Amino acid sequence: MTGVPASATGGTGRPAPGGKLGSAAVDQASLWNIANILTMVRLVLVPAFVVLLLQDGGHDPVWRAWAWAAFAVAMITDIFDGHLARTYNLVTDFGKIADPIADKAIMAAGLICLSSLGDLPWWVTVVILARELGITMMRFWVIRHGVIPASRGGKMKTLAQGTAVGMYVLVLTGPLATLRFWVMAVAVVLTVVTGLDYVRQAIVLRRRGLAEERAAGAADAGAGVAAGAGAAGEAAPEGAAQPVPGPASGPEASGVSTSDASTAGPAAGSGR
Repeated sequence: MTGVPASATGGTGRPAPGGKLGSAAVDQASLWNIANILTMVRLVLVPAFVVLLLQDGGHDPVWRAWAWAAFAVAMITDIFDGHLARTYNLVTDFGKIADPIADKAIMAAGLICLSSLGDLPWWVTVVILARELGITMMRFWVIRHGVIPASRGGKMKTLAQGTAVGMYVLVLTGPLATLRFWVMAVAVVLTVVTGLDYVRQAIVLRRRGLAEERAAGAADAGAGVAAGAGAAGEAAPEGAAQPVPGPASGPEASGVSTSDASTAGPAAGSGR
């Protein structure tokens, strides 16, 4: 069950034509869907993997084989949960947060445990973890300008890291031990190269976003000036229609009307 009400799928309880649900259905995807369950399984496997790997001092081949099995299951669930979430519209806020945490947690646990056991140089662990943490923080730094998509190189990096760590978890000797060294070397190179590429993409994305914001601000400012000028132009005719009173002159100025002046004239003459 996905927890999607029938109303979100046209009232029939079945997906919309074409097998794609609407955005409302995506928003209402149940927390307890198969994608999120796989993510939670991967989170639970992290402490289990650490316990199995460190049993009997961390050098027992049997316990390390069990640890490898837990690590392999975690890597497999990482492949399937995202695919299922996108294909069947099972994307949730929990999945968006928990999935990358689970990815980083299982990889960090493997690298740190292997370095603490002396099987892997610490500088390898530091380089990989610093890159992963830095790129994650950088994605949040530029997220308001856009999303940096996962590149093909990034997917190859993840595959190489998982394969190399898995090979180091197993107790290998001879040619296989040499092979895992070169697989880890490839993983480190891909980690650094793809990290630099993501930095470049982030800088370009941020510059483009800032330029668009400045252009939008200039357009808004221009629209505001034009609106102000238009309002002033409409107010001008009304002001011109109001005459300004000037100083009075003529008979009205002396307080005597024209008719009064005409009648006063003869009366004044008869009085002389």
